[in-house]
Amino acid sequence: MTYFMLRHCFNRILMAFCLLFSFILVKAQEVEEPKNIPAEWSEPYQPFRIAGNLYYVGTADLACYLITTPKGNILINTGLAASLPLIQSNVETLGFKFKDIKILLTTQAHYDHMGAMARIKKITGAQFMVDEKDASVAADGGRSDYALGGHGTAFQPIKADRLLHNGDVVRLGSMQLVMLHHPGHTKGSCSFLFDVKDKERSYKVLIANMPTIVTEKKFSEITDYPNITQDYVYTLAAMKKLHFDIWLASHASQFELHKKHQPGDAYRPASFFDRKGYDELIKELEEELNQKIH
Repeated sequence: MTYFMLRHCFNRILMAFCLLFSFILVKAQEVEEPKNIPAEWSEPYQPFRIAGNLYYVGTADLACYLITTPKGNILINTGLAASLPLIQSNVETLGFKFKDIKILLTTQAHYDHMGAMARIKKITGAQFMVDEKDASVAADGGRSDYALGGHGTAFQPIKADRLLHNGDVVRLGSMQLVMLHHPGHTKGSCSFLFDVKDKERSYKVLIANMPTIVTEKKFSEITDYPNITQDYVYTLAAMKKLHFDIWLASHASQFELHKKHQPGDAYRPASFFDRKGYDELIKELEEELNQKIH
């Protein structure tokens, strides 16, 4: 076989390898959200003003929050990928421009809160900020998540513009949101604590990422998250010490939104004064954790 024939064969093999690699890469980047998800995760819900410049713009259960300022707006969580038109409609129904969103945040890097994040970032040009421990999962579309990973790309990958650490402050206009590192549910689960005000008074608001357990495995079996038990214990202890007027969560069902507010209800921030409900849920989660680790 001549040199030219050998080189031709080599080039064909190399091209075939490149095509195969490209196919594998494309397949790896295809987004496939899990099936058989609760219907209420995608059902529409009438947007409303919670308190001051804080608004609910999510679905019937996947909570998304809009914080408005004269310098632009902040969006926390995005629900599923298909929820983008609904969220945009909710924002605009309230009288705000979707492209005025300047900062994107999430309480956890799971597909049900990150589904539309990358597309919203592209549409608005907003900066995406995330707890540093969830940055890698956000960047690979959920593939490396310790509990939900290993089944392909669950949401469109997105790279962080800013990594947040416990106690960091997110500023926009007059707003200052303190990020609280509350790991366990994901390695970078987090909550946000901030103040809003209306003509009557100011309100300290907690958007809490409740530390529910998402894995059926024994914690000792999760080798890529060796500190999971300590993280859950830390988070529950830290959350019990927080002080606030209003508390909300990543899921509407967790803070019983539908009992506290019905579409068309008048503006009433006091509906979300519920320290008792918060403490009861924390106690339930603590009991769930104790059963898991003992």
